[in-house]
Amino acid sequence: MVYTPRSARRGTLLVGTVAVLGLLTACGNGKDVGDPPVTASGTAAPAQDGKSGSVSAPASAPAGTPSASASAPKTTGSTGAGTTPGTTRTATTAGGTRCHTSELGASVGRNDPGAGQENFPVVLTNKSGRTCTLRGYPGAAFVNGSGGQLGADPRREPGSPVSVTLGPGQSAWSGLTFSNPGVSGAKQATPAALLVTPPDERDPLRVTWAGGPVPVSGNASSVRLTVLGPGTGP
Repeated sequence: MVYTPRSARRGTLLVGTVAVLGLLTACGNGKDVGDPPVTASGTAAPAQDGKSGSVSAPASAPAGTPSASASAPKTTGSTGAGTTPGTTRTATTAGGTRCHTSELGASVGRNDPGAGQENFPVVLTNKSGRTCTLRGYPGAAFVNGSGGQLGADPRREPGSPVSVTLGPGQSAWSGLTFSNPGVSGAKQATPAALLVTPPDERDPLRVTWAGGPVPVSGNASSVRLTVLGPGTGP
């Protein structure tokens, strides 16, 4: 048994009696005994999302702030380069709609040389059962047996494009001209084929090339094309 001095026992009894009286007084006055709530001024910090260093985004934007969709610029599409936004370039031309690659056949006519120049007609023929039109310049490129291009793209001779109406079986032609590389001294190569692309089309037609060497680089190596005209050559 632990001995407790008489003075210590009296102090403990006195403290207990005061605590009981205080509790009875609080219960008897009908009022809460808790501390009143304390309100702190300032802005609350964002709620943490449970990850170190990250915060939760607010549920909505503050009043008066435009939403992302409202502030994003609106754009209008266009079909065809050079058209005004919001407008559509039509393929319709005088005499019907334009001829598509799948409706045409390509060929290279007989050379008509002169004064060190080689001149070949590049012919496009309507092989479909409908009437269609061609207007402007065809695309052309010499390629080797592996399909790699030889030389630069041909330049366009100045001219005034006209719409050429082709019934089934009818043709239009463009002049393909270059300086003979044996005369001009340009670096030369012998192509395996000429790729011909109709105006406003992307898919080319492949024509076996039998016209001999062509200039691919160096002086006087330019290859030129004229606008399309009706027929198969001059």
